[in-house]
Amino acid sequence: MAKFIDRAISSQILAAQQYFPVICVTGPRQSGKTSLCKNLFSGYKYVNLEDLAMRSAAINDPIGFLNFYGPHMIIDEVQNVPQLLSMIQVRVDEDSTLRYVITGSSNFSLMASMSQSLAGRVAVFTLLPLSLKELPEEQMRKSTDSLMLRGLYPGTVAKGAPRKMFFSNYYDTYVKRDVLDLLKVKNLLQFDNFIRLLAARAGSEFNASTLSKDVGVSSVTITEWFSILTTSYIAFAVRPFYANIPKRLTKMPKAYFYDTGLLCFLLGINTEAQLAKHPLRGAIFENFAISEIIKSKYNIGEAPIINFYREHSGKEVDIMVQSDGAIQLYEVKSGKTYQADYSGNMKYLASLLPTVSSSTVIYDGESIQPIAVNIRDIGK
Repeated sequence: MAKFIDRAISSQILAAQQYFPVICVTGPRQSGKTSLCKNLFSGYKYVNLEDLAMRSAAINDPIGFLNFYGPHMIIDEVQNVPQLLSMIQVRVDEDSTLRYVITGSSNFSLMASMSQSLAGRVAVFTLLPLSLKELPEEQMRKSTDSLMLRGLYPGTVAKGAPRKMFFSNYYDTYVKRDVLDLLKVKNLLQFDNFIRLLAARAGSEFNASTLSKDVGVSSVTITEWFSILTTSYIAFAVRPFYANIPKRLTKMPKAYFYDTGLLCFLLGINTEAQLAKHPLRGAIFENFAISEIIKSKYNIGEAPIINFYREHSGKEVDIMVQSDGAIQLYEVKSGKTYQADYSGNMKYLASLLPTVSSSTVIYDGESIQPIAVNIRDIGK
């Protein structure tokens, strides 16, 4: 039986539930949304709108559906019946004691529906795969390559599913299905080629024109496909930082994946030994670090504002995190030995931007506060 792992975001959700009649937990499929909601709200009635019978009942008689399940409900994958949200709005406006917890794994369709129906009535939280901070102690003792290779979906951590089996099923069942549902992609071979080429460019600038030539579709199609990956919480873009400084800065975003286990699967990396020698290990480690920073922000109820800095001259800082008017800089290095020149570009950028509050190296060695942290100490 899988062991439930306490999630860092729990306290934020429980605090918000005192003030908002509707709680929405969104995030990728299999990130633990259902388990979290059932654990936090164990007395609530639960329905899953992936179930065709449940979905049909909700569509045909939404008022009767809500009446039947009572004043406290968890509604999973609510984006399948968006008209329920309007009914929920009416009900919570009429009765302030009603409480609904809704989940969804399609960010675009869910947010569009909620912005129309539940504005001011809903608190929205994003639950990503497990963060390193949330891992059980025995998992934290594993090597960094093991953690990156297996990924941090609860299915591979709490349930112990074999990684190759888990990600093969995840890719075929969820990733491709979401793409089919949202874009009606007909040529899955081209899409498969696209996502694997995107994986090979993780941490690099996203160039739709270059990818379009390699995949054999238009750059508009490439952009649409990438948009669907971001909507489904598979991949995300980090935008370049712009500032009123006399430097020529890059304008293209970088592409990353939310989970390095899926990233390694798409790259065909199946063993720790293979990962340790892989030419993209540094990029995978950088992906690991930036996804941990994003999780740390979401887990305290904040939307992350993250950029990178790159001049055409070559000067670059991997991660810039904006918060409360200040900027935190991070340089990511995959090695275990700290070197003084790791901080050079951050010192340079801090001299240009007076709002820089800290500069930190993230690497795989021992934490040296405040100048360098081991990747496992992000968010602590």
